[in-house]
Amino acid sequence: MKKTKVLILGAGGAIAQHAIDFLNDEKALELTLFLRNTKQVKQFKNMIVTEGDVLNEKQLNNAMKGQDIVYANLSGNMEKMAELIVNSMKANNVRRLIFIASLGIYDEIPGKFGEWNRKMIGAELVTYRKAADVIEASGLEYTIVRPAWLTDADVVDYELTQKNEPFKGTEVSRKSVGAFVADLILHPQKEVKSSVGVDQPGTEGDKPSFY
Repeated sequence: MKKTKVLILGAGGAIAQHAIDFLNDEKALELTLFLRNTKQVKQFKNMIVTEGDVLNEKQLNNAMKGQDIVYANLSGNMEKMAELIVNSMKANNVRRLIFIASLGIYDEIPGKFGEWNRKMIGAELVTYRKAADVIEASGLEYTIVRPAWLTDADVVDYELTQKNEPFKGTEVSRKSVGAFVADLILHPQKEVKSSVGVDQPGTEGDKPSFY
């Protein structure tokens, strides 16, 4: 049976680590973990671990060859990284992209929580929005994932909102986002050409509970 090859960019991130845990025993997948420091990840069975930087086009292209799905879990110059990922995917005929962005990039959070969120991360939202614009214009089969404020709670409990809908809750566990990403990888026909907000039901409020 031909395996589905999945490239995980930023595999050392906490959300990515949860997604990898959920996918670890899936024999139909071959995961390539791409990150700057391979010491950040434990060595999983049936996985390729490669050291590299998304901003290095040669390293990115080498990792991209032969992949079926790309999952990007990154921070930094998001617009530039989105451009390089899209270009590399097109050059290597890879169509499916799952990209972690941020809540608030479309000014979709109503009320006092929206005001608080802009005050806290307004500058970061600019680069995340530019990255989302690049991806949405790419023609790829993308899903942009917009998590609420992240917690380390050991729980999987989430609800989704679409781009044109008001964002709901204030927080969500990293494990929940990892579970959602894993589900997209296992069912890549889901949420294609969508930008999806992810929050934990019942966490509505003026700000996350931990602030």
